[in-house]
Amino acid sequence: MTRLKLADLADEKPVRLTVEVSARLHRELLAYAMVLNGGDAKGAPTPERLIPPMIERFIATDRGYTKTRRAAPSA
Repeated sequence: MTRLKLADLADEKPVRLTVEVSARLHRELLAYAMVLNGGDAKGAPTPERLIPPMIERFIATDRGYTKTRRAAPSA
């Protein structure tokens, strides 16, 4: 099985946010969801469910952001 960076899709109370993505990115998200679901399109998470944890993962692993955030004075 392929090891993906995205692990668990947590169930949290969502905040509605409208985002537009390109058709190419949408296809990639659908393909990623299928791989995440073991190669089966049926039951795979929707792109809307993938995007938030992907962004969270990106922010959590951005070293420059983390370094700047630590150096910034607390509000």
